Amino acid sequence: MSSDVIIRVSDLGKGFRAYKHPSDRLKQSLYGLAARLTPVPTLKAKLSRRAIASAQVFWALRHVDLEVRRGETVGIIGRNGSGKSTLLQMVCGTLAPTEGSVTTQGRVAALLELGSGFDVEFTGRENVYMNGQLHGLSKEQIDERFDAIAAFADIGDFLEQPVKTYSSGMFVRLAFAVIAHVDADVLIIDEALAVGDAFFTQKCMRFLRKFMQTGTVLFVSHDSSAIRGLCTRAMWMDHGKVIDVGDAKDVCNRYLEAYYEEHQGKSRKVSGTKQPAEPVSASTRRDRRGKYDAQQDRAARNFVFDPESARSGSDAATIERVEMLKEDSSPLLWVVGRENVTLRITARVRDPLEQPVFGFTVKDKLGRMLFGDNTFWVPQDDPAECVTGDRMVAEFRFAMPILLPGDYAVDIALADAARPRDAQVLHWQHDAYLFKSDAATSSTGLIGMPMREISLEVVHLHTS
Repeated sequence: MSSDVIIRVSDLGKGFRAYKHPSDRLKQSLYGLAARLTPVPTLKAKLSRRAIASAQVFWALRHVDLEVRRGETVGIIGRNGSGKSTLLQMVCGTLAPTEGSVTTQGRVAALLELGSGFDVEFTGRENVYMNGQLHGLSKEQIDERFDAIAAFADIGDFLEQPVKTYSSGMFVRLAFAVIAHVDADVLIIDEALAVGDAFFTQKCMRFLRKFMQTGTVLFVSHDSSAIRGLCTRAMWMDHGKVIDVGDAKDVCNRYLEAYYEEHQGKSRKVSGTKQPAEPVSASTRRDRRGKYDAQQDRAARNFVFDPESARSGSDAATIERVEMLKEDSSPLLWVVGRENVTLRITARVRDPLEQPVFGFTVKDKLGRMLFGDNTFWVPQDDPAECVTGDRMVAEFRFAMPILLPGDYAVDIALADAARPRDAQVLHWQHDAYLFKSDAATSSTGLIGMPMREISLEVVHLHTS
């Protein structure tokens, strides 16, 4: 191994045996024992083949090659079940490979699944000493660093309580506090920060960025913005195989494109094209509103979409397709802000509707509604009624605001405003469309408004 390669993975594979019947496990043991005891070569080979045939091998990981050089931060991205955690466990030495090899240099500190390396019956203090010694520290070294570890974890009196009483967030706090003080050469993190609170996550990020100046990091995350922000290189894994390795931004872009195209493809159905609607002027809206106010009762005039409102059991209309499109009509999979967006909703009418209304809301990963609109005041040809078999297409065109990096979802609703208030909503589809924001701007708040212009002028006043 050359001096600058600190992690080398060569043709690595991990297989797990699976048995169709409980008796197959016994057969494999007996055939294997007989093969070891028999002195006849032909019989030994025959018994060995039968032992192998008694079990099926599921390959969680196979033919993986990776080199990580000293000082690099390499991110691993991929969906659940792609083999990311299995790879990290073999790099750490907690899982033996079935084939291939892993070689590391220096002290490796790992933060894998919750509670890894902890004894839940011991107190937090006892686990600090036990975990520190597992990472190569002496008792005297841990004594010197204990106060700093306790301050970093910041779990108060729980440090003297059994670990089995801890929440998942406390687990992560204590585990990260230990690995932050063991003078590691290589730091391996497996999505553990996802369960920490925002303040502790920021503390960990500050430590990581300082560690990255001299150390080597192998980092697994589903958050592409974290991979882009932290990593110099990235590896994309899927079904136990390496799909792509290279620049972190390029790999994340290809991963996002493939993942979201596949996800949206499962729910999209083919639909025809629709001619763009003419822009609606403010005067037209006012005219229509005046006519509608003169005809409808107070309940209809106060029409609003409510996610918790009752849905009609008649299935009078059903949302069939939801698309979010770029200006070239291709699917919008992730945004950075300021894009011109078309949200297109297609629905099929089963029972007659008097006043159909489409609406949408965009929400963040915490379920907070950020923005939305509906077609209630949009002019429609009179009469507005729909009959059985009609197809409806609603389009919303807008400039995407600047959203904080992360995952977002679009909720879609279809209602009949002419129905009684408790039966207006016909179909409410939660998480009808998913997209990701990778905004690089430093906007303030949950939503940043695309500024047309920002200027700063300095006027020097000279006094005599």
